[in-house]
Amino acid sequence: MDAEDPRRRLTALAAARGDSLAALSRMLGRNDAYLQQFVARGSPRRLADDDRRRLSDYFGVADSELGGPAAPRLFPLPRLDVAASAGPGAFVDTEIVLGTAALDPALATQLGLRDGMAAIVRVRGDSMEPGLIDGDLIVVDRARARPDAQPRVHVVRIDGTVMVKRVARRGGRITVTSDNPAAPPVPAGAVEVIGRVVWLMRAPR
Repeated sequence: MDAEDPRRRLTALAAARGDSLAALSRMLGRNDAYLQQFVARGSPRRLADDDRRRLSDYFGVADSELGGPAAPRLFPLPRLDVAASAGPGAFVDTEIVLGTAALDPALATQLGLRDGMAAIVRVRGDSMEPGLIDGDLIVVDRARARPDAQPRVHVVRIDGTVMVKRVARRGGRITVTSDNPAAPPVPAGAVEVIGRVVWLMRAPR
C-alpha cells in the first residue's frame, strides 16, 4: 500500500457521509486545517494513533485503511464434534463441523501447523485425567499421525469410535493406553491414528 492510500480513503469516507475535513478535524480536537493538510500536503505524514483510531471507529472501518498496521492473519481451525465421526481414513464428516476458531499465527508456526491439517476437538470422559479432563478443547495435528517410540497423546479411531489416548509404536506394534489408571480397558480392534494432540485450550475453571 502506498503512502497516499490512507489519504484517498479518508477523503472518500468523508465524502460518502457528507462530512467536511474541517468538521472531522474539530471532532478530533484539532484545528480546522488538520486533516486538509494531511490529505493535500502530507503533513503530518501519518495520522496520530489516537486520531486514526477515532476516525476508523467513526467510519466503521479497519484501522489499517487509514494507515494503521494491518491486522494479523489468524490461523483458522475448524471446531469439530469428533464423537460423531465415522468412516475409515476420515477425520470428521462435514456435517459435524461445529464452527471455526483461530490461533495466533505465531503460535500456529511454533506448533508447526499447516493449513487444512489441524482441528479443535473436545475431550469427552475422564480416561486421560489428570492431563486432559472432560470438556477440554485440544488442537489435533493430522500431519503427525505416525506415532514413535515415545508415548504421546493422539486422537485415534478404534472400530469406528474416536477417542483420545496415549499412543506409541514399538517394534512395529502400536500400543494404546489411558492415563487414568481407573479408566476401563481400551477396546480391542484395529487402531487408526488420526493425529497428534499438540495444544490444550483449557478454559479457566
